[in-house]
Amino acid sequence: MNRAKTPQVGVIEALAAVLPAEALLTEPESMRPYECDGLSALRGTPLCVALPETAEAVAAVLAICHRHGVAVVPRGAGTGLSGGARPSTGAVLLSLARLRDMDAIDFANVCIRVGPGVRNLAISQKTRPHGLFYAPDPSSQIACSIGGNLAENSGGVHCLKYGLTTHNVLAAEVLDARGERLEIGSLAPDSPGYNLLSLIIGSEGLLGVVTSCQLRLLPVPEETVLLLAAFGDVGRAADAVSAIIAAGILPAGLEMMDRLAIAAAEDFVHVGYPREAAAILLCELDGDAQEIAADQARVETILREHGVEDLRLARDEATRLALWKGRKAAFPAVGRLAPDYYCMDGTIPRVRLAEVLAQIAELSRKFGLPVANVFHAGDGNLHPLILYDANVEGQQQQAEQLGAEILELCVRVGGTITGEHGVGVEKLDSMCVQFTPEELAQLHRIKAAFDPEGRLNPGKAVPTLHRCAELGAMHVHAGSLPFPELERF
Repeated sequence: MNRAKTPQVGVIEALAAVLPAEALLTEPESMRPYECDGLSALRGTPLCVALPETAEAVAAVLAICHRHGVAVVPRGAGTGLSGGARPSTGAVLLSLARLRDMDAIDFANVCIRVGPGVRNLAISQKTRPHGLFYAPDPSSQIACSIGGNLAENSGGVHCLKYGLTTHNVLAAEVLDARGERLEIGSLAPDSPGYNLLSLIIGSEGLLGVVTSCQLRLLPVPEETVLLLAAFGDVGRAADAVSAIIAAGILPAGLEMMDRLAIAAAEDFVHVGYPREAAAILLCELDGDAQEIAADQARVETILREHGVEDLRLARDEATRLALWKGRKAAFPAVGRLAPDYYCMDGTIPRVRLAEVLAQIAELSRKFGLPVANVFHAGDGNLHPLILYDANVEGQQQQAEQLGAEILELCVRVGGTITGEHGVGVEKLDSMCVQFTPEELAQLHRIKAAFDPEGRLNPGKAVPTLHRCAELGAMHVHAGSLPFPELERF
């Protein structure tokens, strides 16, 4: 007797008909590298892994999955830190890593078209000889891909002056859940209708799959200097950050690290960080020489007024890059301090920095887990790194609870639960703290408008209303939630 094929069997057979054998992984061992993203504590096994090399092949994969009613989980380089690319059971994991086309620079429009698999750093490496660069520079820029940057709306150490990914993308080609192509954005200063490009950027693969994008390029500044300021008190360093911005100075980057992070980075890269400092600020100024000279003098005055104990100036490129190397290597450096660490991501108003850092220290003592703080101080984007040992019973759960309380603290002071790492799976419960049932229902409506059947990256980024009610985070009864038709997402 012939048995009907399951959708899973049917989709694998259909994918095998359109993809080369090496572009379709079905064996458990070959799929193991795709079990998780950078948040390795959350793992899953996909139905299979598709590795198309062209936009047309991506469209074919999506169309096949749509016909068979199988979900799709898009994935970039896998450097994300919130579980956004964790496979879903029975879903096809769609890797975009092989879409690495990069066009010639469009000098007339000062932009460049790239595929989603292009590494962030590769763009500036190609454009810098022409006096241009791509501004967003996450710490993982040597490995992270542009598609992932769009999905998470990534920032980086220079986002204070030059903006996040959403401020540096002009247009994108996006495929919907059925594989149909959408052209969003424009090379013109504006495009008619709703700003769908800003909706797609940061949507974590829930609304569509980006197959190419036009990126804004900027001229390399005439001159750049970097100040390293060491403080004996974290609060004074935090207050100096607000004072610099309040004075009308806009640094290219304004980063902060506390003592634990300083020691870890110095042991890792040996760039001469002052290990005895309670906190350091890295303040980069760029522009023309006259502008930099004026801003540098004002910044140095503000730092001295706030009790700076050690002030260094890096004018040459080698020294400046070395000091930034320590900051950009902070995450892996902290990984040497404990068997495991949990990287958080929240934002707060700048003026609350000192207060929030003090409360994070209290939470660290409460849970008995060290916390190293590395963050984009200029725009209030915090990255507390919680150290723990997963081999000690209960410590991972403690770390997760400590992280949740830090995010609740961010919300209480007027911030958000994520700045650039996304929600993914990690922060679903924290979304229940951030948003009301009506706000979450609206997010579900947007999802349904783009993906009516909920096939793209299901179970990520936006929690169901029932989940929030069961957590007790919403004052509603699970049986009487508004908009029950949206619960399937």
